[in-house]
Amino acid sequence: MRRTARLLTGTALAVAAAGFVAAPAYADDDDGGGLEVFPSQAVPGTQITVNTAECGTEGTATGDAGAVGAGVFTLAPSAHDGEAVGQFRVPPSAQPGTYEIVAKCAEGDRQVTGDLVVTLTAPRGQEPRGSVKTGVGGALGPDPVQTAAGVAALAVAAAGGTWLLHRRARGDGI
Repeated sequence: MRRTARLLTGTALAVAAAGFVAAPAYADDDDGGGLEVFPSQAVPGTQITVNTAECGTEGTATGDAGAVGAGVFTLAPSAHDGEAVGQFRVPPSAQPGTYEIVAKCAEGDRQVTGDLVVTLTAPRGQEPRGSVKTGVGGALGPDPVQTAAGVAALAVAAAGGTWLLHRRARGDGI
């Protein structure tokens, strides 16, 4: 009982220590940050949405996407509590690179930033090809010898487990 308590206490302390080490540090955003850009990677001509919760509950902001050539846009309060949202379009003449998008809150001197990456090719996910490799396999897989070997291994394991449980129930010992 005592050994179990020590083990659990030691584990809990180790987890707590790991939490403090791995916990992210959040800094004050007075020097920028806090502007979400979606999508964060786009091709010229893409509609971009930006939002921030840094301008207060009913806050508005003026956005500046001049770095990418899109100019000034407005962020207005959204349906989400305390967020201001705005949109702009990446101009067709935009060159590949990383651009800083800036929003200045209407109240106070707060300024938040976010990054937009412009590429010439649209980001694509990897398209699936063939069967899903889950490691389980199918009954009619490409190799019937492997399928038969797997079925035989399962049968042996089931028989052995049943035999051990039967011995234990009789009291023969294991």
